[in-house]
Amino acid sequence: MNKVITHAEEAVADILDGAVLAIGGFGLCGIPENCIAALVKKGVKNLTCISNNAGVDDFGIGLMLKNKQVKKMISSYVGENKLFEEMVLSGELELELTPQGTLAEKLRAGGAGIPAFFTATGFGTQIADGKETREFNGRHYVLERSLFADFSIVKAWMGDTDGNLVFRGTARNFNPDIATASYRTIAEVEKLVPAGQLDPNQIHVPGIYIKKIFQGSQYEKRIERRMTR
Repeated sequence: MNKVITHAEEAVADILDGAVLAIGGFGLCGIPENCIAALVKKGVKNLTCISNNAGVDDFGIGLMLKNKQVKKMISSYVGENKLFEEMVLSGELELELTPQGTLAEKLRAGGAGIPAFFTATGFGTQIADGKETREFNGRHYVLERSLFADFSIVKAWMGDTDGNLVFRGTARNFNPDIATASYRTIAEVEKLVPAGQLDPNQIHVPGIYIKKIFQGSQYEKRIERRMTR
């Protein structure tokens, strides 16, 4: 099966209005910049986006918010984005706020075929409202359902033509879990090499999870806030 495509527009061609998208990255680190730009250009609407955060006002998922493409965010961190705040408070954007570790486990469990799990995180708070709770060994737990998207979009440092992926540094973050949480995972990479050139012991996501892969370009790799002394 040939997984290699030429550009981001081709990568997102199958994503239609109303899709559920899982998007890799943490803050602005390791986000699939090319695919996000292609989605903005495509103009697909009414998306549900699963991502650690919603980017910033003028970058990342923030560009999709500005273009009124997202109807719901499932996230753990929503700072650094004034437009996001305004849309949530006005009721224009639905938000499912999830503790960060719980979000990671929801995605990992979804990729592993586990429909739900118990976690102590959130018990006794609004996070637990309307959810089943149980006591195990004297401690209370909340039942959380896993997440599995229509499409997953990730960004890796290096990949091969079979779809095997290697992440570098902090950009590894949510990307590996998100890559497994869909049957139609799209990967953009900084370097694309022939199959067999990657050390099997260094592969973070096996190619079996990847449906499409392409070499991206012109990465800005922004940070959310630059600090100087």
